[in-house]
Amino acid sequence: MPVLSRNEILKAPDIQRERVYVPEWGGDVFVKGMTGAERDKFEGSILSLRGKSQQVNLVNLRAKLAALTICDEEGNRLFTDEDIQALSQKSAAGLQRVFAVAQRLSGLGEDDVKELTEGLQESPFGDSPTG
Repeated sequence: MPVLSRNEILKAPDIQRERVYVPEWGGDVFVKGMTGAERDKFEGSILSLRGKSQQVNLVNLRAKLAALTICDEEGNRLFTDEDIQALSQKSAAGLQRVFAVAQRLSGLGEDDVKELTEGLQESPFGDSPTG
């Protein structure tokens, strides 16, 4: 195996995309893996500071990941952060299908979620109705 240069790493097309059938929505969508910055943003969105402690906020978790990862054929996001609340009102089963694929494509496994939430107080409903 060759040792990659800086330019080769930066030019490597490493964000995978997958077409996913979502019967609840009546068709297919493209789902992409997250970039490092998107994953940091996603993880940061589920942690919140409460005084000197951190809490887990699972409000709209699936919609947040769907908004970051549903894309067109070229990999451009279809939804913005402002669409998260609207997406959260879609079928839980449909969101779960997207969530599972986005999780796999982004290397976000159950162990990663456990690591994020270990030792934190869980607040599954959060303080905000919009997450």
